[in-house]
Amino acid sequence: MAQELRGALIIGQSGGPTSVINASAYGVIRTALDAECITKVYGAHYGIKGVLDDDLFVMDEEDKDELDKLMYTPSSALGSCRYKMKDPDVDDTDYKRILEIFQKYDVRYFCYNGGNDSMDTCNKISKYMQKVGYECRIMGVPKTIDNDLYGTDHCPGYGSAAKYIATSIMEVARDTEVYNVGMVTVIECMGRHAGWLTAAAALANTDGHCCDFIYLPERDFDMGKFISDVKSRYEERGNCVVAVSEGIHYADGSFVSEAQISGTDGFGHAQLGGLAARLAEVVKKEIGCKTRGIEFSLLQRCGAHLASGTDIEEAFMAGEAAVKAMLEGETDKMVAFECTRDGGYKCNTKLIDLSDVANVESKVPDEWINEEGNNVLEAFLDYARPLVQGETPMRKVDGLPDFANLKRVKA
Repeated sequence: MAQELRGALIIGQSGGPTSVINASAYGVIRTALDAECITKVYGAHYGIKGVLDDDLFVMDEEDKDELDKLMYTPSSALGSCRYKMKDPDVDDTDYKRILEIFQKYDVRYFCYNGGNDSMDTCNKISKYMQKVGYECRIMGVPKTIDNDLYGTDHCPGYGSAAKYIATSIMEVARDTEVYNVGMVTVIECMGRHAGWLTAAAALANTDGHCCDFIYLPERDFDMGKFISDVKSRYEERGNCVVAVSEGIHYADGSFVSEAQISGTDGFGHAQLGGLAARLAEVVKKEIGCKTRGIEFSLLQRCGAHLASGTDIEEAFMAGEAAVKAMLEGETDKMVAFECTRDGGYKCNTKLIDLSDVANVESKVPDEWINEEGNNVLEAFLDYARPLVQGETPMRKVDGLPDFANLKRVKA
């Protein structure tokens, strides 16, 4: 049994939000509030920027009923950021400031809820605290609809986004068949380098034929082959629905999206978009049929009304496991999932070293993609189906969601 460590806890959220990221935050907050040795629970406003700016919320001051609603409230209730911290051996300014804030509030526990880049931030802070001899247990809580974190079966947020995509494509596919005029519909999903989200379009075919082709960034994109695929299916059925990842690229690595130079985020990643519209125009020109481009954009990551019950429960479990692990003396780790699917789905948590996770992307296995590179195979469906199960029990008022409204009492 680890020696009891008394002190405060800070929870921060980082990167793009999801429909269940607050369930993870609630898992951290609720478990921390119930722990006798955690003297205070703070929420960092806008992620690590809130720590640097001494902009913290006192979670102890929140109404319990509002905190409970975090389970079913989308987006990042504490605020998020995309802030890349420098190597402390090059510039330790930020790290000295974080140490100053930790000492000011006697912070001995720190949880960071995010994806790849967030785990890098978590890892750097952890290593710095160890270097300067400040005892603070640090834990990464996974989050990303991209599902590309290394070392975990899947990531909280993915199941709900996958469910949104599959459901929406099932609905859109029926809409495309209303009239006796054929149409090609191109649907753009998020995913810069990993195609997990777009692959979820295959789940739509569980209830009849809805999505004809799926193109992922794991395979080089060939415009000529794409046109040939679409034309063949359109001539055969009079309609064609295609799902594409925003990050599909040519063999030379250049993005197909015409909006690839629209800017970069705080970590230097290209801001993509406009791909569906571009491919729809190409199809219209080459085939001469009616086309439509649809970009799910932010909807796929904030659709809490379609959240997976499994995803909600596991997101909370990840936050809860992070605090319990720290109380037991663990630090410098990220909570991950290990799952079994044979004989029924079961998910448990485990811990992996932050240094193994930071800046490593997990992609759709090549053997789960068909030989033609325009669809996924049954192995992916077996993997994804359990993740979209269950419904959200969110409370509604006058037919609309009753989301959490925090008081955000400043420290």
